[in-house]
Amino acid sequence: MSNDIIHPEGWKAAKGYANGMSAPAGGRVIYVGGQIGWNADQVFEVHDLIGQMEQTLKNVLAVVEAGGGKAEDIVRLTWYLTDKKDYIAKQREVGEVYRKVMGRHFPAMAMVQVADLMEDEALVEIEATAVLPA
Repeated sequence: MSNDIIHPEGWKAAKGYANGMSAPAGGRVIYVGGQIGWNADQVFEVHDLIGQMEQTLKNVLAVVEAGGGKAEDIVRLTWYLTDKKDYIAKQREVGEVYRKVMGRHFPAMAMVQVADLMEDEALVEIEATAVLPA
């Protein structure tokens, strides 16, 4: 059994996210702590939003995969951005990079602009929840 998108009847289509997701009962839950755009050695190789977003999504996926899951098992993403205007201005690139890493899987998401992140160079941080089938 897989995770399913929940979309209330009559609602306008969500673009790039799901309003809700259901997961099979008894599945294994993976909670991914906030990931940022540095590499496995905790070094920032890129210093722009799109580059850091790509690395951050790769880091989220690496944790899920280390737990035995895949992108399609992710049911929720929470994004923390330091610059909402930069994100909005780069929507096309955001979509391209997201699909490159996550495919066409769009879980429930929340996005929040924050004043700063703990690592000074970080521009985005993403938390995730994945549910693997039982």
